[in-house]
Amino acid sequence: MSAPGTVGDKFERLVSIMARLRAPGGCPWDREQTFDTIKPFLLEETYEVMDAIDARDWPELSEELGDLLLQFVFFAEMAAEAGHFTVGDPIDAINAKLIRRHPHVFADETAETEGDVRKRWSEIKAEEKKEKGVAPAGLLDSVPRSVPALVEAQQIASRAAGAGFDWPNIHEVFAKLDEERKELEAELQDGPHERLEDEIGDLLFVLVNIARFVKVDPEQALRRTNAKFRKRFAHVEQGLAARGTQLKEASIDEMEELWQEAKRTSKSNR
Repeated sequence: MSAPGTVGDKFERLVSIMARLRAPGGCPWDREQTFDTIKPFLLEETYEVMDAIDARDWPELSEELGDLLLQFVFFAEMAAEAGHFTVGDPIDAINAKLIRRHPHVFADETAETEGDVRKRWSEIKAEEKKEKGVAPAGLLDSVPRSVPALVEAQQIASRAAGAGFDWPNIHEVFAKLDEERKELEAELQDGPHERLEDEIGDLLFVLVNIARFVKVDPEQALRRTNAKFRKRFAHVEQGLAARGTQLKEASIDEMEELWQEAKRTSKSNR
C-alpha cells in the first residue's frame, strides 16, 4: 500500500532523508561517499531494474526504481553541498528538454512516424548545441565509449543509418553476415591470432544491424538468451544431481538429453 501524501511530498521527504544522512552526525558511510565511489552503484541499480523488468516482477521493479531514484538524489545532494546545483535543477532541465524536443506535442509541429520524431529530436539537439556555442562534432562522437559494446554498436549503427549510410534491405545485411562468416572461417585456418578478434567483432556488428532492421534491442535479446541458458543449464545440473552424477562426471549425451528436456519444458509452459 502506498504511503499517504502527494508525489511531491514523498520526493521532498526522500531529499530530506538523504540530506540528513550526509549531514554532520549522519551516517558515516553516506558521509564518506563521493561522486566516484557512488558511480558503480548507479550502474548496479540500473541493471537490477532491468532484471526486474525481464522477470516482469512488478513489486520488485517498484523497489528497484526506488533504489535507482536514490542514486539521483545522492548525486544531487553531493552537488548541492559543493555548490554546483540543487536537486531541482536537473528536474527543471529535463522538463524543459522534453517540451522543447517534442514540438509535435507541445507546439504546432507534426510528426507522423517514429522516424519523424527521431529526426526532429536530432535536429533540435544540434540546434541546442549551436546556441551554446558547442562546435559541431562528428556524428558518432556523442555515443559514449563507456556503454556496453552491444549498446554502443546499436547506437552508432542507428546514427549512421539515419544519415543514409545503410543497406537497402535486410537481405543485403544477411549477405554481409555470410561474407563475414566466411572471412572468419578463412582466418581460423591459420590458427589463433589477433585477426580473429577483428573478424568476430565484424560478425557481431552485422548481427547488431540485423537486430536493428527487425527492431529488436540486441542487448535485451542477449540478456534474454543468457537468462534462458542459465535456466536450462540449472535443469541439467539438477537432473544430473537427481541421478547421483556430478557435472564433471557426466557425458555430453547425458547433458544434451537433459538440455532437450529443459527446452521441451520451457516450450510447454509458454
